[in-house]
Amino acid sequence: MNQFKFKIIGAFLVLFSFASCVDDLNTEPKVELTLEKLLEQDPNAVDGLVSKIYGTFALSGPDGPGSSDVVTQDPGEAAFLRGIINLQDFSADGMKNRWGDDGLDQLTTTSGWTPNNKFFRYLYDRAYYTISQSSNLIKILKTSSANIPNRENHIAELRFLRALSYYYLTDCFGKGAITTEDDINTSTPKDESTRVELFNFIESELKDIEGVITPTKSYGKADRNVVRMLLAKLYLNAEVYTGTQRYDDALLYTKKVIDEGGYTLAPSFVSVFSGDNDSSPEIIYTLIADAVVSQAYGNTTYIVNGNLSTETMNPNDFGATDGWGGHRATKAWYGLFNNGNLAASPDDRAKLFWTTGHAYEMNDYKKWVDGYPSIKFRNTNFNGSSNATSFSNTDFPLFRLADAYLMYAECALRGAAGGSTSLALDYVNAVRDRSHAGLITAGQLNLDFVLNERARELNLEGHRRQDLIRFGKFTGGSYLWPWKGGVKDGVSIPDTYKLYPIPTSALQANSKLTQNPGYPN
Repeated sequence: MNQFKFKIIGAFLVLFSFASCVDDLNTEPKVELTLEKLLEQDPNAVDGLVSKIYGTFALSGPDGPGSSDVVTQDPGEAAFLRGIINLQDFSADGMKNRWGDDGLDQLTTTSGWTPNNKFFRYLYDRAYYTISQSSNLIKILKTSSANIPNRENHIAELRFLRALSYYYLTDCFGKGAITTEDDINTSTPKDESTRVELFNFIESELKDIEGVITPTKSYGKADRNVVRMLLAKLYLNAEVYTGTQRYDDALLYTKKVIDEGGYTLAPSFVSVFSGDNDSSPEIIYTLIADAVVSQAYGNTTYIVNGNLSTETMNPNDFGATDGWGGHRATKAWYGLFNNGNLAASPDDRAKLFWTTGHAYEMNDYKKWVDGYPSIKFRNTNFNGSSNATSFSNTDFPLFRLADAYLMYAECALRGAAGGSTSLALDYVNAVRDRSHAGLITAGQLNLDFVLNERARELNLEGHRRQDLIRFGKFTGGSYLWPWKGGVKDGVSIPDTYKLYPIPTSALQANSKLTQNPGYPN
């Protein structure tokens, strides 16, 4: 277990005076600046303060799983990671949720999206909560007279976390108000920034801190290669965000991560998603979970427990005491392995679906036994024994080397300057060979193959909707999947759905924000 996990609790104790700014998206943080005095008395308290901001991506609130940093009746529903999975995976082809409660149906069926959907609001609010808290702490660190250890590096970490929040706003909503430490204690609503302006801000922030933040890896924390990976992600999707492709830059930064990061593929695929994955050599950046000191219903507990049910399996076999019976994969995912004949596939990844008692076809997405639950994430240790727990110990790999390999291959195939299709083939085959999937030839490697390989390798990791949009297959009718558009075999959906609607609460809070095209105000 990594020691960084234990710092989160200490951070809760010193950040009790922070309050959510999401009620007014000018985003003025409502905070008592007594933290300055805290740092004067104990400069080392900065570690706990910064770790709290890291924790906002995986935890729901400061007082355990029943607390929340944002307004919600169910704290577990409003966690940042849960929002990423909901909006990036359940709205895409590979994963569906059966609960249908108060907005999840809209995601699972990519139909009927409205600005009042609470799950859209949760991600929007979460992003601005992290943005405002990061900005407030940046201002304090910049102005404090205390002798604060590693001050500049901590500021760079916070700027990364703020940029990561803006990245999800840019990807999902395409607009918002840019606020920084310069806007603390101002009450005037900020002007709306376009997707291009958000892109430029994120790029500027990341490039500015690339040379400042530590190059030394520290598990669960941002370093130079974590910053570079986010830059590569930003550039990979630049054509979607700005209308101008930046694959040259995406390849450049992906190559830096691969060549200079010191990461290697884990020998076993499943080890990357097990309870002791904090020892994985391929994880570039992770969101930390711990069954004791960082409990949450919205971190990987949501993924592990959500894919289990006593109706057809024993959750204890996967390290969980509870099965929530919510998530199942569709044939759009498991059909990519040997045309759905999973038992005859040599691919280790094909074995990570629970088929016993389940139907191949998802005739009814609300029926637990229709579709195969994914057992990719589990709460058991890969090495040694472990006990079943109510909350997950498995960290979430937000960035990992296999993703970087596939990003390089995509950029090279798109003609990025300096790219090598021969090296791209090597990287794709390294990913496949790790899972005993069988090597491919140069003639088999094309963009469609890369998209499918990204599904086989990365589904349920918060990338799929973004990938389908980048490849032009999310909206329209050229690619259909189960329950796309609310129909069992899928129907075309409008281009409006490339962006989520701006939540009604955000529009009410900031009169300078406008709704995305195609949605009611």
